Amino acid sequence: MALIVQKYGGTSVGSPERIKNVAGRVAKFHAQGHQVVVVVSAMSGETNRLLALAKELSSAPDPRELDVVVSTGEQVTIGLLALALREMGVSAKSYTGGQVKILTDDAYTKARILNIDDAAIRSDLSEGKVVIVAGFQGVDADGNITTLGRGGSDTTGVALAAALKADECQIYTDVDGVYTTDPRIVPEARKLDTITFEEMLEMSSLGSKVLQIRSVEFAGKYKVKLRVLSSFEEESQGTLITVEENRNMEQPVISGIAFSRDEAKITIQGVPDRPGIACQILGPIADANIDVDIIIQNSGHDGMTDFSFTVTRGDLDKAVKVLDRVKSAIDAAVIETDKTLCKVSIIGVGMRSHPGVAAKMFRTLAEEGININMISTSEIKISVVIEEKYLELAVRVLHKAFCLGDSGGEDEE
Repeated sequence: MALIVQKYGGTSVGSPERIKNVAGRVAKFHAQGHQVVVVVSAMSGETNRLLALAKELSSAPDPRELDVVVSTGEQVTIGLLALALREMGVSAKSYTGGQVKILTDDAYTKARILNIDDAAIRSDLSEGKVVIVAGFQGVDADGNITTLGRGGSDTTGVALAAALKADECQIYTDVDGVYTTDPRIVPEARKLDTITFEEMLEMSSLGSKVLQIRSVEFAGKYKVKLRVLSSFEEESQGTLITVEENRNMEQPVISGIAFSRDEAKITIQGVPDRPGIACQILGPIADANIDVDIIIQNSGHDGMTDFSFTVTRGDLDKAVKVLDRVKSAIDAAVIETDKTLCKVSIIGVGMRSHPGVAAKMFRTLAEEGININMISTSEIKISVVIEEKYLELAVRVLHKAFCLGDSGGEDEE
C-alpha cells in the first residue's frame, strides 16, 4: 500500500459538515491500507477574520505577533478533523507545525521551510494512525511561530510529501483539476489529465490560482508526484502534475491560457541611452522590494530612449514614488503610468519544437482588433500586455485558435 499526503483547502474544511466529509474520504484511504498524512488549511474565511482582528488593534501589526494570531486558524481545523476521524473509529493524531518541527527561517509572514523532522510522523504511521498536520506554519530556530504566506498550506503538503518520500501528494480543492483556462470565461475549457511541472509553474506565476507557486517549485525540485482533485467529487481523477518525459507524445502544443488583471505599466520617457541606465532605474525599484515583470527598452534616437516595465497595481504608487526620487539622477523627462492593462499568456512545452506559435497568437489577436502593448517570451510561454477591456475576448479567441476545448488537439498549419 501507498504513503499518501493529502492537503485540504479552506473551502474543503469550511464547516463541520465538510470536515466530516473530509474525514470520511480520509477514512476510506486508511481502510484500504494506505498510510495517510493530512495537511489542512484554516476554515474558509478564518485567516481573513484573524487578520482583520489584528488590524483593529494595530494599523501595522508586528509580524511576529501577527503570525502567532493567524496560525491559530489551522490549529482549530486539525483538532476538529482528528475528532471527526476518532468518531469514525479511526486512530488519528494532530500536530501543529511547531510540534512536527517544520523548521523555517525567521522571515515572519513569508517564511521558507528549511527542514522537517519526520520522526514523530513516521512513528505514528507505523502504529496505523492518520497524522494531521497544520498547514501554512512552522517554527524558526528560536521556537517562534512562523507562517509561510498566503496559500502556504500547499507548500506544507508538498514539503511533507518530499520529506516522507510519499508515493503521491494530493491537493484537494474546490475545483476538480487544472483547466486549459478559467471555465468562467470559456465554458468549453477542458480539464487536463496531465500537465508538466514547467507548465504548471508558468500557469501559477501568470495568474492561475489553482496551486500556490512555491508548492509547484517544491514539487518540481524534489520530483513529488502531485495531483489536483476536487474534495466535492468522489470519482474524479483530477490532474496529475508530472515530468515532461511521462507525457503523451500527442499532447497539443499549447496546454493552457493564463491571465492576470493585476497589471500596471510605467513608462519613463526621454531617458539617456547609455550603459547602466536600466540598472539605475530598476535597482532602486528592487531595493524597495517591488517585483518587476515585463521590461521593454526602445531603440535609442538622438541619444535618448524610452524605458517601460510592468508591476502589480498594488505596487504602482510605491514604484512611482521611488522613480520620482531618482528622476533627476537619470535625467528622465516624463514618467507615465497606465492601470488599464492586463496580461494574457499561452503556455505549452510543445512550443520548443513547433515554430509559428507566436505568429498565430499575434494574428489571432490582430483579427479581433486587439493591440499588443508589450510582449514577453520564454521557451514555453508567450505573454502579451493588452487593454483590460479585451481580456475575456482575447482568452476566448486564443482558446479557440489553439483548439484547447472539447477533445483538444492542435490544428495543423
